[in-house]
Amino acid sequence: MSKRPRDALVLMTLGVAAICGMPTLAVESPWQGPSGNSLAVEATSAGVFTLTLGQAMRRTLETHPDLRLSDYAERGLQASAAIAAQRPPLVAGLLIENALGTAPTTGFNDAQITLSLASILERGGKREARRALAENQLGALGAAREAKRLDLLAEVARRYLDAVAAQSAANIAAIDVAQRARMVDAADKRVRAGASPESVRLTAEAMHARALLDRDRVNREAEAAYQRLAILWNDRAPSATRVAGDPLQLPQVPQFSALTALLEETPELKRFAGEARVREARLQLARSARTPDFSWEVGVQRLNDFGSWGIKAGFTMPLGASRRAEPEVRTSQNEIEALSLERESSELTLQTTLVQAYGQYVSRKAEVEGCRDHLLPLLTRAEASAERAYRTGALSYLEWAQVQSEITSVRRQQLTAAIDAQRALIEIQRLTGDAFIQPSSIKDSTP
Repeated sequence: MSKRPRDALVLMTLGVAAICGMPTLAVESPWQGPSGNSLAVEATSAGVFTLTLGQAMRRTLETHPDLRLSDYAERGLQASAAIAAQRPPLVAGLLIENALGTAPTTGFNDAQITLSLASILERGGKREARRALAENQLGALGAAREAKRLDLLAEVARRYLDAVAAQSAANIAAIDVAQRARMVDAADKRVRAGASPESVRLTAEAMHARALLDRDRVNREAEAAYQRLAILWNDRAPSATRVAGDPLQLPQVPQFSALTALLEETPELKRFAGEARVREARLQLARSARTPDFSWEVGVQRLNDFGSWGIKAGFTMPLGASRRAEPEVRTSQNEIEALSLERESSELTLQTTLVQAYGQYVSRKAEVEGCRDHLLPLLTRAEASAERAYRTGALSYLEWAQVQSEITSVRRQQLTAAIDAQRALIEIQRLTGDAFIQPSSIKDSTP
């Protein structure tokens, strides 16, 4: 198992990216047609750019608004932390009494003037509790942002995989078209030689035309899949582009017990640790409200009767502060107790999802390997034998066409199984936050 990368981009690039045979520009594929046509994605002609998953992830991280919103949230919490650290303000006051009235208080000659300075003396650690709450909220934002980043990168991987799948389907269709063209040529030769009726050639041409329609359809689906991927970095009119990767490259994954242990480090569970600190800080802030604050005031007052000035001072304290704080204390305690149940429920959900993803990956990987190691080699030999037999007149056209159709069907079945396995692998790595591919095993050829 690879050493756990700390950065989400490194994680997803080395782990999830590797599932598609990334990031080489030309990928060798063990999946070969009977004519040697590789079904892997290869470098294309000039004017067509080949996109790697790492490039798609970097573009998304640089431009996606969800991540930029997290920056604004962080700045807002930093401002809240600065506000929480402030002491109660000093309040300057000026009070004028007995002025601008009727006789004998006309004008300001008999006015009483008081200059005062007042504030609140916080007790019970309220300021420290406010500051701790703000700091813990800021810390919890980091875990939430990391989880959002991983979710976003997993979505990039899913859409990239859709593009790879559509491209691979287009390659299957292209091979089928080429083979149907060979069948048309063979049927035409037999018809001209008088060994087969005209209907055989017409049937072969119809099947070739059908293969062309299927190729055009999957090509359009490949374009749509890439456009859906490019939307993630706000590219509304992407240029002609192919994606690099071979969906049939399925790595080995750790045992299920090892994956279950990794769930403890997933961001979806780590956020509960940050949330626990936030709720503990709220409880401490609620408890600090049990201690009443003093409001104090000092000043000087003009004494008209004596023609002099005197000092004025006083303080006030609310009564029943402890009783009024108890409901908030109980609410905060209940939230802390409920958090453990929330975490347990979330962990059960993650484990259920992991079981499903792991089972799907193992079963679909076995299906891909079965098609590769047994079905396709047998059918390839059968198709070559059927072609030779047809050309010598020992086999009917329909029998040869049936073998060819079966090869195309198995290739599509293998591709479907591989894509299901890749999606399951993306989910496994998103859940566990771990890459299964050693960085040294991936050669980065990104421009």
